[in-house]
Formats: sequence, C-alpha cells, structure tokens
Amino acid sequence: LAREPRTPEERQRFDGGRRTFDAIGCALCHTPTLRSGKSNIAALSEKPVHLFSDLALHNMGQGLADGISQGDAQGGDWRTAPLWGLGQRVFFLHDGRTSSLDEAITLHGSRGSEATQSADAYRRLPEQEKQNLLDYLRSL
Repeated sequence: LAREPRTPEERQRFDGGRRTFDAIGCALCHTPTLRSGKSNIAALSEKPVHLFSDLALHNMGQGLADGISQGDAQGGDWRTAPLWGLGQRVFFLHDGRTSSLDEAITLHGSRGSEATQSADAYRRLPEQEKQNLLDYLRSL
C-alpha cells in the first residue's frame, strides 16, 4: 500500500495523483490490489496483495522492445512490472533503462504499445496533475 500522507496538502496531492492514476488508465494493467489464491496456509490464503500489477504479458511496442523471445513472450512483450516499492527505486521500466519516472511513463507510449492511450493522456495532463501522479507513484 502507498505511504499515507502526513499533511492536508500532501493528502490532497496524494488523492489527486491516485485519481489521475485511475483516470488515465494506469490501473488497467498496474492493478492496485490482487488476491492470493486458496492455500492450506491460512496466512497466505485469499489475501489482498498490493502489487500494482496484473502480472500479465502486454505488448509494449517497438520503443520498449528488447528483441528477446522467451516462451510465449516476444521482444516487445513484457509482464506488467509491479509498482510496489517504486518510491525506493533508482531505475525504472521493465529493464531499468531510465532513472526518470516521467520518461518511464512517456516511453509506455512507444509505437505499437498497448499503453499508448495512457501515455498520451499523461503527456496532456496539466503540470500539477503530472506532479501529483509522480508524487503518488513515489509513495508506493
């Protein structure tokens, strides 16, 4: 789960960032919460897991392609990277190719990517909404 805001101003930016995350479609693939399957171990059975991922393969387009095929995944296919712990990371994207969170989001809009609409919506956001979203993501 995201770190809770400490001040009313931080709460407002946090809530705005979370709403933007949903509104531009990020949550479609970076699903905030999944539920674990049934297990004989009660502590693991049917528990919420705040991964911010659907764990599915998605075609991320030529701009993010690495040219490596592995099983059913072709060069442009990537498993949705979990965003939990994002605020502690130095490098971003599936392969760590950038240290800029803004660049990581915009690269999701590469030619042929399933995330083009979300990346385009991010680019069109007013600067304050972008900043709120980036702050929200850094709180994960």
